Amino acid sequence: MRVTTDAAALDVEALLARYARDGYARLGRVLADEGLAALGARADDLMHDRAPRHELFFQHDADSGRYEDLAFGRGWQGPSAAYRKIEKLERDPIFHAWIENPLFGAIARAHLGGAVALYRAVLFTKAASGGTRLPWHQDDGHFWGIDRSPSLQIWTALDDAPVEAGCLELVPGSHLRGLATPQGGVIPDALVADDVRAGRVISLPARAGEAILVHNHTWHRSGINVTGRRRAALSICYISAATRCLRKRRAPRRFMPVF
Repeated sequence: MRVTTDAAALDVEALLARYARDGYARLGRVLADEGLAALGARADDLMHDRAPRHELFFQHDADSGRYEDLAFGRGWQGPSAAYRKIEKLERDPIFHAWIENPLFGAIARAHLGGAVALYRAVLFTKAASGGTRLPWHQDDGHFWGIDRSPSLQIWTALDDAPVEAGCLELVPGSHLRGLATPQGGVIPDALVADDVRAGRVISLPARAGEAILVHNHTWHRSGINVTGRRRAALSICYISAATRCLRKRRAPRRFMPVF
């Protein structure tokens, strides 16, 4: 799957310096048109039962569009354009090809300082009908179940993601504060209130094919989609290959080596 930015020409050191400072960094447009078409079509096929999906994890939007009303554990609920999340996409050959592209490999190896593994690869979709309003959150904490904090996610827009489609919003530099709560995930409203009042929240609209690095601890959210067109993006979390799973109720996860 063709990358439009040459990894050898990218100033990775400068990119990662911005990332370390701000908790995010734009890569610009990195996915070529044919790749966009292939991944976009595959997303539709997975949601409408036109491609193998039996090893994937699905979560459907709530009818209300409220995050608090989402149902957990139901998985596949029949063909629908309103799945907000599809996980384990490393098992899909078309998505896997993008997960292992050489540009992301150069960035991940430089940031993590050695061999790289995959924690998750997730398609986040906001259907044309609105999707789910995602609250402020961090992507780490006890429920992630690993022995060290993850620190690298690369988000690729598969469709245009203007403000009206529920683009990424974040608080620059918030990753430097560490976890807001030990369990991670949703951040209590009271903790974000000062940032909102002070105007420290920024929006990151993106065009299809653009990629953005987002630190796991950066406070981020997204709104609903009012464009009448799908808004899909692939979020890939890369981790050190030395990372170990801490869960005890089931067999510990083994993280797939990449690159």
